[in-house]
Amino acid sequence: MNAITTRHLRSQKRKHEKIVMLTAYDFTFARIVDESGVDIILVGDSLGNVVQGRNTTIPVTLDEMIYHTTLVARGTQRAMVVGDMPFMTYQISPEQALENCGRLLKESGAAAVKLEGGLKMAETIDRLTSAGIPVMGHAGLTPQSVHQLGGFRVQGKKDKDAERLMSDAKALEQAGAFSIVLECVPSDLAARVSEHIKIPTIGIGAGAGCDGQVLVLHDLLGLTEGPAPKFVKRFASLGSQAREAVKQFITEVRSGDYPDEEHAY
Repeated sequence: MNAITTRHLRSQKRKHEKIVMLTAYDFTFARIVDESGVDIILVGDSLGNVVQGRNTTIPVTLDEMIYHTTLVARGTQRAMVVGDMPFMTYQISPEQALENCGRLLKESGAAAVKLEGGLKMAETIDRLTSAGIPVMGHAGLTPQSVHQLGGFRVQGKKDKDAERLMSDAKALEQAGAFSIVLECVPSDLAARVSEHIKIPTIGIGAGAGCDGQVLVLHDLLGLTEGPAPKFVKRFASLGSQAREAVKQFITEVRSGDYPDEEHAY
């Protein structure tokens, strides 16, 4: 068993120790992220965007999630590995969710699953946790509902929407979720939610009042193209560095400088 457990995360919240979560989608990056000391590695269905080049996460399949989660679990020793459940693999019924979530855990080696949705998912989460499957909730902006929400927009700005989000968070907690991701939520609302529930909240575009933070690894490393969401901070520029390295390789191969005697048998 890896060092970070749901019990450890609850302890971090009680002690006001910030929780750090990052995404990873393969063995190499999982090992780097794990050895760096993050608490949770999320194998997000965001792989549909950053790995597969899709516009949304909706086409990602359960088989694809199991494959990538297996790679990540293989490269992880310390962090908790959480696998995202893709669109329409858990929404039909609690029994469908139980079968598919159980399959992801059994076949991939993940420690927990993540589901999108609030109050409407409470019955499903209760069924899963009763069967011994740890569940991370996800409220606010839920990318699998992007078409229904009218795009990637901040959620909870109106009073009635803020009340709904608070109700969603409380329902997820009561159903047995061990943590909740709050995505694209006003900072003051996310802070209130975090204060009113006993399980950790992990924010992405939800301000500093959450109990932890998550980013997509490719965004953090500067590997993604185009303008980034407001909440993204690029801590490196690996995309441009990779391009320069490849260009240098091309130059040296074409000039005959590579391989030289040092790099030949």
